[in-house]
Amino acid sequence: MIFNFGIKDLIDILIVAFFLYETYLMMKKTGTTTVFLGVLAFIALWILISKIFEMRLMGTILDKFMNVGFILLVIVFQKEIREFLQALGSNKGIKAIMKLIKPNRDGRIDDNISYIMPIVMASMDMAKRKEGALIAIQQNMSLDKFIETGETINANISTRLIENIFFKNSPLHDGAMIIVGKKIVAAACILPVSQKHDIPKRYGLRHRSALGLSEETDAKIIIVSEETGKISLAHHSKLYANISAEELQKILMMKE
Repeated sequence: MIFNFGIKDLIDILIVAFFLYETYLMMKKTGTTTVFLGVLAFIALWILISKIFEMRLMGTILDKFMNVGFILLVIVFQKEIREFLQALGSNKGIKAIMKLIKPNRDGRIDDNISYIMPIVMASMDMAKRKEGALIAIQQNMSLDKFIETGETINANISTRLIENIFFKNSPLHDGAMIIVGKKIVAAACILPVSQKHDIPKRYGLRHRSALGLSEETDAKIIIVSEETGKISLAHHSKLYANISAEELQKILMMKE
């Protein structure tokens, strides 16, 4: 099939590519990337059957799905779509677009990393005293559904506050602390427990919960063992056990 490719076709492709990229970022933030890829695969199948091979029966069936598919997606992801549109319409939306156009290339978090040192210092102090702790630090994917399970804190990060929350007699020491940006947003949060069978038996519920969250999100989760006083970190379904303060600081500073 021969057709003319003009400037309007190029603009059309760029616009579609832009919206697909923005949709991918939104899905990645909410942890539904697999759904996005599934939708793309379905659209590709629909184009292949209906437009290229022109299979009438299967094409008709898929056409019906396509007619209601958009409405179903809006219903399922109404919360995420609303948050995306609110962010895009705010002042932060312009800054986010500028970051996409001119991203940070040094492999480190963009501006302020001052919140990292209080976390490292608190982890070291609690490790020395063998006080158990579980600290989840949000990255790109939202942790809102886990934040809702805990107690709202919404305070600036400080070493003393972290240690007080995880003090053995504190009512908030059980569960996880969740940090978003430069704020401690919640404590005593419930995290999903990993169901992997190859986790060593010496690791307790804190380690399993940290691994469970790292399997569902891209968060970085610090674990301070109450039994051994050692510091570990879970990220991308991996557990980095018995790390030093310098190693912890380095991992927290790196973007990925």
